[in-house]
Amino acid sequence: MSTDTVLIVDDEFAIRDMLRMALEMADYRCIEAEDIQKAYQLIVDERPSIVLLDWMLPGGSGLELMRRLKREELTREMPVIMLTAKTAEDNVIQGLDVGADDYMTKPFAPRELIARIKALLRRSGGGTESEKIQVADLLLDGESKRIFIADQPLEMGPTEFNLLQFFMSHPERAYTRGQLLDQVWGANVYVEERTVDVHIRRLRKALQSSAGDYSNLIQTVRGTGYRFSPRGVV
Repeated sequence: MSTDTVLIVDDEFAIRDMLRMALEMADYRCIEAEDIQKAYQLIVDERPSIVLLDWMLPGGSGLELMRRLKREELTREMPVIMLTAKTAEDNVIQGLDVGADDYMTKPFAPRELIARIKALLRRSGGGTESEKIQVADLLLDGESKRIFIADQPLEMGPTEFNLLQFFMSHPERAYTRGQLLDQVWGANVYVEERTVDVHIRRLRKALQSSAGDYSNLIQTVRGTGYRFSPRGVV
């Protein structure tokens, strides 16, 4: 069985049971919680590799739990996929803004969920890139998966890190949202293009610190998408 542990947080037993069976067939170890209190306890005790988090839960919403995870140092980089019956764009964006790495709208196919889990664990667990890339005082260390501005470490989620690593490895080229999805999320993962915009906003925010502001290196290319341009900085 895989060493990766998946925490399923959903108040409906039938959904947890369906997900557990599908994930165990894909060789994941599963643990389950039906509310945010038990979920947080399992996160602290078990340190799962990834959390599948339902939006609506007894005793508090999934968003409330996610806010807590992103506030605390030991859990802020733990990957989270939101599972929600909410389809309105504002709800999806809200979930991503709070810190979700991905989301899926019920009902969904277990095979697609497993594909997204694999892609997200690949992004957060470290690929083969171990190089150091530097632009002025901005340093990306691929081996330690850390970002620094003038030796000051930045807080950044795994998706934002991989976006920045891709951008810094391919400067001055404009990429469409679809191309960024293929390169960073993976060609076989089905994620809506608006997800890219949310993570770009989070990346720009992460690149602003008291040691320097490098958010303007991520440029919007009207009618196309985004590019990373260090011109005028180096």
